[in-house]
Amino acid sequence: MPCLLLVLVLAFPRVVMIAMFLLSTYLQRAYHGLLLPALGFIFLPLTTLVYAWLTNTHRPIAGVNALILVIAALIDAGGLGGGAYRRRRDY
Repeated sequence: MPCLLLVLVLAFPRVVMIAMFLLSTYLQRAYHGLLLPALGFIFLPLTTLVYAWLTNTHRPIAGVNALILVIAALIDAGGLGGGAYRRRRDY
């Protein structure tokens, strides 16, 4: 069951963010305000979720946890840049 939850979070991070925002206070505890979660929803949804997880579980942003955060940012950046690469390659 946890693996299925992880696959759903990785496949649909924006849907998970909307559900978390509407059904819990998980994002509100990690971010004090609405601006950063809104920008995270648009640009880096997985990174926003990972940072909220690290903050809510009181883990330090150092070592392996920082590596997890960087990997999430790279996954998000790869999703943003993949379309531009494919468009450039077709011409």
